[in-house]
Amino acid sequence: MAAANQTAHAGARHDADRHVVGSAAGRKVLAALRIVVGFTFLWSFLDSTFGLSYSTAPEESWLAGASPTEGYLRGASDGTFGPLWEALAGNPVVDLLFMLALLGLGVAAITGAGLRVAAVAGVLLAVSLYASQLPLEAGEANNPLTTDHWYYALLFPLFALLDAGRTWGVAGVWERVGLVRRFPWLR
Repeated sequence: MAAANQTAHAGARHDADRHVVGSAAGRKVLAALRIVVGFTFLWSFLDSTFGLSYSTAPEESWLAGASPTEGYLRGASDGTFGPLWEALAGNPVVDLLFMLALLGLGVAAITGAGLRVAAVAGVLLAVSLYASQLPLEAGEANNPLTTDHWYYALLFPLFALLDAGRTWGVAGVWERVGLVRRFPWLR
């Protein structure tokens, strides 16, 4: 019985060391993509929080008291789910959840830790943002069916499924943390 347990433990250790993506170059490209996507979300958080004058002027920043969701959601109030977005626009709880999502997705993707949680959160955020743009109309959208939100909705699960946090990330260290070992969905 003890020999079987040792063999099973050795097999689990071997599986953790095995790469899902067989090519070293492929792992590096996937890691670079993960980091770039992470920086996109982290930058959106930083610019909205501090008003770094790229998308957000300092007087329109979250720290200056402006709502990071109000303008976007009010602009979506003419669409398919307009009444829902109108009700959520400027709500402090929605603002907090949105900003935590940007920060969490950015940090998870950059570090490679927590990619399973980021996969779920990334899909929820991307699908919500896509739904806020419906219907996609000529002259306002590049494509009648898809937007860049679909890329994010597909990339975050891809990062988790392909263990993209192992290359240029801290996934190997993160999965050895006691809480993460106890709750593997935190990987």
